[in-house]
Amino acid sequence: MIFAGLTSVIAKAGLKNVASDTGLAVRTSFVFVLIWLNIFAFNNTTDFSNLSKRDILLLGISGLTTTISWIFYYRAIKIGNVSEIALIDKGSIIITLVLAFIFLNEQFTWKIAGGGLLIIAGILILTLK
Repeated sequence: MIFAGLTSVIAKAGLKNVASDTGLAVRTSFVFVLIWLNIFAFNNTTDFSNLSKRDILLLGISGLTTTISWIFYYRAIKIGNVSEIALIDKGSIIITLVLAFIFLNEQFTWKIAGGGLLIIAGILILTLK
């Protein structure tokens, strides 16, 4: 939570003199290198033999959706207030919940539904003028 919170604020500051796509490319380059260092540091290189073609396809699609999400997010924080953009971005939790119930057969609870409704209410409050 702490690192996720720092990410947007630091990114907004880093976008001061460059286009959002340039900033995102620099950030993503760091992420790429650090993830590979993490794999080697924790000796997870043997895991690659466990990947099926389906796993690779699904992770590739996830990478595509992540890329699209990051492009939109970085363009939004370049021109808008991080405090508002970050809250609206967290509306993705609602999409995640619905898809998890449908495709992953995760359990629906009224506690989750209540939390989701509060997120929707917060987004509506933010977007109403």
